[in-house]
Amino acid sequence: MYTQVLSVILRCQKMKGMVERMEVLYSSTRDREKQITASQAILKGLSEDGGLFVPDHIPMLPCSIKEFADKSYQETAYQVMKLFLADFTEEELKGCIARAYDSKFDTEEIVPLVEAEGAFYLELFHGATIAFKDMALSILPHLMITAAKKNQVKNEIVILTATSGDTGKAALAGFAGVKGTKIIVFYPKNGVSPIQEKQMVTQKGDNTFVVGIHGNFDDAQTGVKKLFNDKELADAMSVNGLQFSSANSINIGRLVPQVVYYVYAYAKLLKEEKIAEGEKINVVVPTGNFGNILAAFYAKNMGVPINKLICASNENKVLYDFFSTGSYDRNREFKLTSSPSMDILISSNLERLIYRIAGNDTKKNAELMEALSEKGCYSITEDMRVQLADFYGSFADEKETAARIKSMYENTGYVLDTHTAVASAVYQKYKADTKDETKTVIASTASPFKFTRSVMNAIDPKYDAMSDFELIDELSRIGNVAVPKAIEEIRTAPVLHDTVCDKTEMKSVVKQFLKIG
Repeated sequence: MYTQVLSVILRCQKMKGMVERMEVLYSSTRDREKQITASQAILKGLSEDGGLFVPDHIPMLPCSIKEFADKSYQETAYQVMKLFLADFTEEELKGCIARAYDSKFDTEEIVPLVEAEGAFYLELFHGATIAFKDMALSILPHLMITAAKKNQVKNEIVILTATSGDTGKAALAGFAGVKGTKIIVFYPKNGVSPIQEKQMVTQKGDNTFVVGIHGNFDDAQTGVKKLFNDKELADAMSVNGLQFSSANSINIGRLVPQVVYYVYAYAKLLKEEKIAEGEKINVVVPTGNFGNILAAFYAKNMGVPINKLICASNENKVLYDFFSTGSYDRNREFKLTSSPSMDILISSNLERLIYRIAGNDTKKNAELMEALSEKGCYSITEDMRVQLADFYGSFADEKETAARIKSMYENTGYVLDTHTAVASAVYQKYKADTKDETKTVIASTASPFKFTRSVMNAIDPKYDAMSDFELIDELSRIGNVAVPKAIEEIRTAPVLHDTVCDKTEMKSVVKQFLKIG
């Protein structure tokens, strides 16, 4: 009897140990030895060694994906995010989710799935700033404030971020007025759409600061990373009760919420009987910084039946070239396109994938990232390339993007924004190349109202004579879609942020805003 009881106790202890070991912890892509909790990774944003935080393993979904079919977006978010954010209590995480995915979205289902011309468009733009960044940046402030309390952080958190257009406004909207935080956003002056810029420079909130830089997004992003690693600045901030964190997709608190909508999309297709249980789908993502498609990769590794991850680039096709050749090379002309959120030559989140296909080898990863920093390029090994079989890369140039907007509108009446049009055009190329008829979800990352001039000119060049807001009203009329609240709000809003600086002056303007010497 004693032996039986002891056996049961030992089994229970073993199971308990397995559960404890299965809780996800985080380490840097450049140092596996030091592990931290999810809340600590969210607060830090970027590791001190310059690496990105990655989970020690990708957790599997807790149940059959069929069981998600009847769950709301909020319920799905909890079931997925709790696996990655193990040190958040149920009450804490559900509270963050409830505050994030509420009436600020203009549709109850949060992310509608629209079928058009043989593909399913996952509309990720129904939040406060009409771009997919809302999906993560609506919840990040709540995760961060909760994380600060959990870790007894007394400092005020200063969110420092660079944007190629959409992250900036979404982050500003998320953190504006949030007690215990400040937010500083750098964006490339003349490198975002007029609507994107006006959304940012009209942002209210005493804790917000928006700065245009003379340079491109990569300059802004590189400058932000330098500020994160500036020890003198960190010491000065600490003395003044301040500490940096990030709202860019380098923050794991940005990446985890993005995994949710790929689980939700598959479950919704199941519920609507568009696919059978276990049937694989393809996913197409327009990407520059590689965060959104990395989230789809994580979803696939959690058990979502995804076949191909189709990486769609614009004319800044550094990712397409990488998947084609195994070499990443940012030494090329930087092109300003009609899809500015993808005008990126340094895809920060790719480091997380490189680390993984290098066998979680921090030394190898650090060598490649050092080569990128010093020479602007690196090449992966053949063994690493083999592990990229899940991915397909292609690109659409400006003419192909415009043609896709025009043909989709003329054939269906459905209006694509420029970024989604890149994805849609790449999907057509993929089908032509592979003859693959697998059912496909295309991430629709922004409302066409955010890039109205480019969209309307693609439909008919005659529209170029109209002003920006005349174009908005005309798009509403021809697309039979109401003008989003986010656009109506900026029609007459005054400019509140007019600071512009050189990329070499970023540190001084940060110190000036924070009032530190």
